[in-house]
Amino acid sequence: MIPYFNPSTSSVAPRLGSLYLSVSLMASFPTAQFLSLFRTFSGKSCPPRALAPSLNSNRRTDSTVHFTRRVSNSNCNAKPAQATLNSSSITEASDIGERTLTLREICQGIDYNSIALICFRIEEVGFIVPTDVQQQALPVLLSGRDCILHAQTGSGKTLTYLLLIFSVVNTKKSAVQALIVVPTRELGIQVTKVARMLAAKPMEPELEQKSCTVMALLDGGMLKRHKSWLKAEPPTIVVATVRSLCQMLEKQIFKLESMRVLVIDEVDFMFNSSKQVGSLRKLLTSYSSTNNRQTVFASASIPQHRRFLHDCIQQKWTKSDVVHVHVNPIEPMPSSLHHRFVICNKYERRQTLLSLLHSDAPECGIIFVGEQSEKSKKAGNAPSATLLIDFLKTSYGGCPDILLLEEDMNFNLRAASLSEVRQRGGYLLISTDIAARGVDLPETTHIYNFDLPRTVVDYLHRAGRAARKPFSDQKCCVTNIITSEERFVLQRYENELMFHCEELFLPTQC
Repeated sequence: MIPYFNPSTSSVAPRLGSLYLSVSLMASFPTAQFLSLFRTFSGKSCPPRALAPSLNSNRRTDSTVHFTRRVSNSNCNAKPAQATLNSSSITEASDIGERTLTLREICQGIDYNSIALICFRIEEVGFIVPTDVQQQALPVLLSGRDCILHAQTGSGKTLTYLLLIFSVVNTKKSAVQALIVVPTRELGIQVTKVARMLAAKPMEPELEQKSCTVMALLDGGMLKRHKSWLKAEPPTIVVATVRSLCQMLEKQIFKLESMRVLVIDEVDFMFNSSKQVGSLRKLLTSYSSTNNRQTVFASASIPQHRRFLHDCIQQKWTKSDVVHVHVNPIEPMPSSLHHRFVICNKYERRQTLLSLLHSDAPECGIIFVGEQSEKSKKAGNAPSATLLIDFLKTSYGGCPDILLLEEDMNFNLRAASLSEVRQRGGYLLISTDIAARGVDLPETTHIYNFDLPRTVVDYLHRAGRAARKPFSDQKCCVTNIITSEERFVLQRYENELMFHCEELFLPTQC
């Protein structure tokens, strides 16, 4: 019989309780407003499921890995908490029938060096109520098991693995103890910012402890300065892109023998990237051992996740008792998103986009374009993103300063574009899929797919940049500009992601 994994029977805690919010919430509301909102609303989240492979020794080693069924956690009859916040909805909590626990209650009996520090710090910054993935994954992570975090965009995966890291690192030890690997510089900057916020000393005077240092080892950074830092006094936590990390490891500037936690964020993207997969495999098997570390993979999309879990065990990227925590909402994307499409021929796409912008008048929007092909680069053609921004700057007066973000840009220009976007009250960003992975811009209400995403996974991540701001009644929509030949591709995305896409007829088309 296949054994079932149930977080409610975890040795860490009988039930995960009240903890914290997603990054987008933190960025959008002050603590006092959070507390006021929580006293006003009650809610519950969609029942998630936690999956683990069967470890039956009688099974053939090459057979398909089995997973557990959906589990429910209703073993406590205490009063429900004031509110449970899901990234996409708030509903009545009266049916939950259980009291959510505080972080201190969850961690009772756990002998971690930094637990008091992180408890105080979390309370100070206002992280109060857990998301689904946080409820399901933290008991697994705090028990020391390897884990695959599989949950939709904006669900709080980043804070989940950061809480694990800050619970296990020893700030008195001068060594790299946690490594977070990200696919892009932009995501790395974002993760570093949150990590440094949590690493700041709490205002509680009784807690006399050395502060935790966080290094961003990202493409385009000053590697000479990082080299000096690593040799003088190694940071506790390193957030790195694969290329920059491997450069340091190959030169033996620092080693990973003291590493306790390894996190690979956006793992499916990195394994599908020909530029990163070789270095990533080397990192997982050569530079460190699964026996000496706790490994966490995180992503909103893991295609063929059963096969991926099997490979994790077989390739020794994780230990054999790795747990797949899959928070599978009723809808893969926020229900507040409205999906639309406009059919036109490929020569009318720019004018169609211009008409949409005049009609929608988006205050904050992202226009996604496809990456330039190698053939087009060799022919000396300008990237479609550059041509589009030149067109809109001369034709669209609704947003005088349109920003650009693409892979081939200088790293400093990319950083400047994102910084400017975050500082503005309104923005229009033209980007390739570099902005679709992990970049948190909670003010975004409109997504325009100038080029249809190549895969259903790309569609999921692009759409996930909008509707990230809770307690908001703003209209959020994803608009696809397609040719008639691409309609069947969009229909396939609709079927796989379970959403309805409405055809939009512009005045000139009627």
